[in-house]
Amino acid sequence: MTPAPLASALLLFVTLSYVSLCAASPFGNCRKCRGWGFAMKTDRKGRSKRGKDCRRCKATGKRIRIGRRLYNVAARLHRDGTR
Repeated sequence: MTPAPLASALLLFVTLSYVSLCAASPFGNCRKCRGWGFAMKTDRKGRSKRGKDCRRCKATGKRIRIGRRLYNVAARLHRDGTR
């Protein structure tokens, strides 16, 4: 198999895998707090303790995936355009 069809097949596989992931699980862990909803701090003795709430995910620990956000925008645009 030549490199061009192999590369396009691999790209198609990765794209379809990400689409199925976004359909099955539209929310992923927040990258800033790693899904905890807050930052970890250490006190002077080196023990871990809870820090401030994460502002990016608003302390939920979850964020909407980029692919799902694009799907929501496209669906909203289609719905508004066909009214």
